[in-house]
Amino acid sequence: MSRTGAITFKGNPMTLAGEAVTVGAAAPEFTLHHFEGGMQTLALADLKGKPTLLSVVPSLDTGVCAIQTKKFNEELGGMGDSINAVTVSMDLPFAMNRFCGAEEITNLKVGSDYQDRNFGNSWGTLIEELKILCRACFVLDSEGKVVHAEYVSEVTNEPDYDAALAALRAAS
Repeated sequence: MSRTGAITFKGNPMTLAGEAVTVGAAAPEFTLHHFEGGMQTLALADLKGKPTLLSVVPSLDTGVCAIQTKKFNEELGGMGDSINAVTVSMDLPFAMNRFCGAEEITNLKVGSDYQDRNFGNSWGTLIEELKILCRACFVLDSEGKVVHAEYVSEVTNEPDYDAALAALRAAS
């Protein structure tokens, strides 16, 4: 299934693969990759037990994606180990690590969907025309139920930080 015109990129309608994830639904399964002393995987099961923020961006090396990641990193500082927070993109794990090191991102993990796009397809965030992920934010409760879902309608706009953070605090 595809959702034609679900979002825009610089005003141009784009198609998102898969179905939209909705509040109240169980979080779809996924496997992401990251580099931490070697190539590692990160799956939904690894996040259960704590409320989780999934901040989805097209590429960390772009302006709005960098702003989004830095903003969440700053806001999550006070929540410590009581939550999980992951930035998801199609960037290679090595590029994600370089960005996070250079920008002192310490309150979010990174997960790359570069290998098989399973996150983008199962979470409805893969832009078919561009083969990158759209901008989105999801919050899961400790059991993996979706309590907040935002697909940013224009990829170049920032998400509603306050709504995502309020949902995360409410789930904590």
